[in-house]
Order: sequence, then structure tokens, then C-alpha cells
Amino acid sequence: MDGLKDWSLCSEVSLHFRGTTEQFSDKLHLYYITLPKMEKSEAECETDFERWIYILKHMETLERMPFKAQNMIFGRLEEVCNLNSLSRQERLNYDESLKVYRDGVAVIEYAVQRGRKEGMEKGIEKGREEGKLEGRKETLVASIRNMRNAGLDDSTIALYLNLSPKEVAKY
Repeated sequence: MDGLKDWSLCSEVSLHFRGTTEQFSDKLHLYYITLPKMEKSEAECETDFERWIYILKHMETLERMPFKAQNMIFGRLEEVCNLNSLSRQERLNYDESLKVYRDGVAVIEYAVQRGRKEGMEKGIEKGREEGKLEGRKETLVASIRNMRNAGLDDSTIALYLNLSPKEVAKY
């Protein structure tokens, strides 16, 4: 905003404590724009600042939104201005349709978040179950190996571990 200080139509104001020259805040700057001082035509506006001032000064008489091609923000400004020109009933209908749209978006976002959470919970639970099964299998293999090392045959191991001899033979 420092570039605005040189403009004849823009005044910068800073606040000072009464009775001193101490500035109230170096973060608070007020700019006053005197619209009647803007004398440039549409074609003479060179910067976005000049374009904004031109639009603000001529808003009531504009039949089309100028400068849309130079910056998309002016297209968005036209949309906002069009909303403000709606009748009361048209505005109520627009607001209701916008509410329905936003509610729909919120429902979808909630469902996605909930789905992610449920999916993560299911994944964690499945991982735990798989981990338990893997741990049981490792324990079973270690038990079979230890029993064989102790001299037991597969049929005796199967009897102690409540397995079939074919299951014991796999390990």
C-alpha cells in the first residue's frame, strides 16, 4: 500500500497519541480515497488500483463490468453486483439454493472423513488380527521345533498341540 501515498486521490492517515508525536501503531494505516478526484476514463486506467477506483466511482451508471479481461477479480465483482441487483424473492431463492448446495458439500465431506476414519479403524483392527495370527503361527512353529528337538514324533506333537499329523508335518 506504500505506493498509494503519491496518489492525489488517496490520503494516508496514521493515529498518534494525543499531545505527543508517538504513533499509536505501526501496523494500523488508514487510507481515504476521494472518488470525485478520479478523473481518468476507462481507457486511461493502467493499474488495478485505478480500475477499482473507476468502478467504484461509476458503479451506479455502468451497464457492463469493465476490465474483466485484465483481471478475473473484476469478473467476480460482476457476479457479486449481479446478486445485489436481484429482487427480494430472487435473492431468497438464490440463498436457499446456495444453502442446499453448501449442505450437500458438507454432507459429502463429512461422509468422506467418516469413511476414512472407519476405514482406518478397520485397517488397524485387521492389522492386529493378522499380527495375532502371525504371532500364533510363529509360536506354533517354535513349539513344534522344540518338541522335535526333545525327541517327540509328529503324532505325539499333534496330540499335545491339538493338531492333525498333516498340520504338524507342514512345519
